[in-house]
Amino acid sequence: MKKLENLDVIVVGAGPAGMMAAGTAAQKGLRVLLVEKKDRPGRKLMITGKGRCNVTNDCQPQDVIDSTPTNGRFLYSALSCFSPADTIRFFEERGVPLKVERGQRVFPQSDKAVDIVDAMTSFVKQSGVFLHTGAPVSQLLLENGAAAGVQLENGETLWAPKVLLACGGASYPGTGSNGDGARLARQAGHTIVPLRPSLVAVRAREQAECQEMQGLSLRNCGVRIFDNRKKRMIYDDFGELLFTHFGLSGPVVLSASAHMRDMTPGRYQISINVKPALRPEALDARVCRDLQENRNRDFSNSLGALLPRKMIPVVVRRSGIPPEEKCNQITRPQRQALVELLQDFRFTVEGFRPIEEAIITSGGVSVKEVNPKTMESKKVPGLYFAGEILDVDAYTGGYNLQIAFSTGRLAAQNW
Repeated sequence: MKKLENLDVIVVGAGPAGMMAAGTAAQKGLRVLLVEKKDRPGRKLMITGKGRCNVTNDCQPQDVIDSTPTNGRFLYSALSCFSPADTIRFFEERGVPLKVERGQRVFPQSDKAVDIVDAMTSFVKQSGVFLHTGAPVSQLLLENGAAAGVQLENGETLWAPKVLLACGGASYPGTGSNGDGARLARQAGHTIVPLRPSLVAVRAREQAECQEMQGLSLRNCGVRIFDNRKKRMIYDDFGELLFTHFGLSGPVVLSASAHMRDMTPGRYQISINVKPALRPEALDARVCRDLQENRNRDFSNSLGALLPRKMIPVVVRRSGIPPEEKCNQITRPQRQALVELLQDFRFTVEGFRPIEEAIITSGGVSVKEVNPKTMESKKVPGLYFAGEILDVDAYTGGYNLQIAFSTGRLAAQNW
């Protein structure tokens, strides 16, 4: 990299927040250096939405706040500065046509995250940002208590009166998001709310049964989460669920995980409704019909039309009905218990999968120490934060990327 002098801003981290901030600042005529530890920008952005990139949600700013259980109110100014509608306009003006899917989720029409990454990278370069990749930052440089620049791991020092940390959280560390941002913020005296996984798969106490059904995907099942400590239901939705060798995953489980706070083994139970479209009476009639059609067969051989093959042995065991019981011998109480099982198929949550596997990180820089109107540190003048490094996390649906774009934009608007 050529020697740079008289920089106005150094942005650390070329993810969605960092690229949005850097490009916006350069468009204002500022001399901006964007440093990225990996060999190219947008590494984590490339894998979001299973490689499709759920870029935002086609909703109002208030809906984003309502979908952000951790410090959503902190985002009022950021979302006023750059709303979901602004995000949609930003990408479509840069030649990326978008589409809206279930739940108002917005994706590129191509279903390719690379189109979003390419648009962001072009925005950065065309705005005149100096991009320095393969450049891990080892520490922040402070002078008289204010931000003054950064030092790279190779010993090189880079000076600027404003520094933005947009280094992400600690999920998917292979993309560069490995907790470095929290370490740098802690160097500057900031409080770090402990990092923990959010939007993550869960381990089930009934692991052996999950292994039996491993690979089975229930496309449209109902899912409810019960908090045994508070003795109430805390989540109710439907969608796709996946059984794995360790427990449960899939979009609806990832969304549910954001509602499980202060995780302890056994605190939460996941109730799966295998047939959510049927009321209990209708399901009972369906089961009754299937048993009648298979009246001379063993019970274990009668559920092929009702359930996926991998689920049948588990359901048969849980039902308490002997596998060899003839269908015409099954009593009404047995049948009703089977109906209840199918609409309340329970698993006990032992814990989350590791943070390295989470879609996003919960925790990070305490928002009490950040000015919500500027994203500037209240403790260190000239130091700013944007994106996942902040203790702000939302549900699935494009909200977390919107938060990154909005906080990055707001920071740059205040330089």
